[in-house]
Amino acid sequence: GFIDVGDVERTAAAFVERGAMPLGPKWVNREGLEAAVLRDPGGALVAVAKPPTSLGNEHNSLDVAWHLLNTTDVERAKANYGELFGWEFAEPVDLGNLGVFHPFAWERGGTPVGSMSAIEGRSGVHPHWLFHFPVSALDPAISAVRAAGGAVVGPITLPSGERIAICDDPQGAAFAVRAPRSPFPSP
Repeated sequence: GFIDVGDVERTAAAFVERGAMPLGPKWVNREGLEAAVLRDPGGALVAVAKPPTSLGNEHNSLDVAWHLLNTTDVERAKANYGELFGWEFAEPVDLGNLGVFHPFAWERGGTPVGSMSAIEGRSGVHPHWLFHFPVSALDPAISAVRAAGGAVVGPITLPSGERIAICDDPQGAAFAVRAPRSPFPSP
């Protein structure tokens, strides 16, 4: 994932001062995107980036329904991302055996766009950002992932009524699919 920043080098240096590890120098692609990839202090990969001005807001066109950071230290992650990027955190949500989730918004008073969760006690879960992509119906999406050789955990019904499935593609990259709440009650 990429986090938009005004100054890539300064933000990357500030993140490193907080315990992040740079994974190479800043780079610029052909379109003018500047970025630096880091391993955050909890171990998850993230990039700080400055899109080229020629793109305008087009770089935000890819929909991500939810951004979930699985981390070794939620409080440290909240402090780092909150202070460096201005994210605001809401009250934690306890989902029982799924864990405690700490919702965040990109700015003060904003709508929650993701959450952070501790990985302790969750075997097989390593520090990473898990992006949830919207789908209109979950069951066909799960079938498509399996047909392509991917693995699926779920479906999981959230308290909101939304349904998700956590997936690995055939190469092992993790992602999730997220369907809206069904207008029909579950049997």
